[in-house]
Amino acid sequence: MKKLATVFTLLFLTFSLFAKPPKNQYVRIKTNYGECIIRLYNETPKHRDNFIKLIKAGFYNGTLFHRVIQDFMIQGGDPDSKNAKPGQALGDGDLKYKVDAEIRDSLFHKKGVLAAARDDNPTKASSATQFYLVEGKRFTDEQLDKLEQTRLKGRKIPLSEREIYKSVGGVPHLDQNYTVFGEIVFGLDMVDRIAAVKKDAHDRPLQNVPMTVSLLKKKECRRLDRILSD
Repeated sequence: MKKLATVFTLLFLTFSLFAKPPKNQYVRIKTNYGECIIRLYNETPKHRDNFIKLIKAGFYNGTLFHRVIQDFMIQGGDPDSKNAKPGQALGDGDLKYKVDAEIRDSLFHKKGVLAAARDDNPTKASSATQFYLVEGKRFTDEQLDKLEQTRLKGRKIPLSEREIYKSVGGVPHLDQNYTVFGEIVFGLDMVDRIAAVKKDAHDRPLQNVPMTVSLLKKKECRRLDRILSD
């Protein structure tokens, strides 16, 4: 029996060592309005790795979604939002570094994406901590044409992206200005519920919306990779 147990142990260890790592890292955000699962993009490794580092440190737990605008986005990650007093203006908190911009033509502000907030720095470097989840709205071709001429200053929206902005929705005027580094794969309705809450003059919810953010384990990530690739 001891020999048999040893064989099974060796087989288990061998499988564990040589099992393929997941292709993607997934993140869970829990709130009192539900939860969502986010796939982090491998195309934006600096933002992915920074987000993972902060999650492992428990940085986001207890921070608030402090700025919510319906048909636009919900924003969180301000360290000053932990234990913030009612009515306190938020949005300026950060850590003492920025993340280099990783703006990719293929990653755009469709509904459900995760993107990094930033100030008006000329390099478009991102906040170390603050992020937003896009709710957005659906557009017509006429609205997108007008947007190209005005806010996009003549930049053409690719046809494939147009179709998504018309069918799913999003915020196209943010494209090429902020780094998009992930997307919600389950639980998109959480964003809709939070975006609809009552808020004050600073777009802060009247009732706090705290979050808990965690990394999914490798086994769960591999399972999601299989599900989402089918």
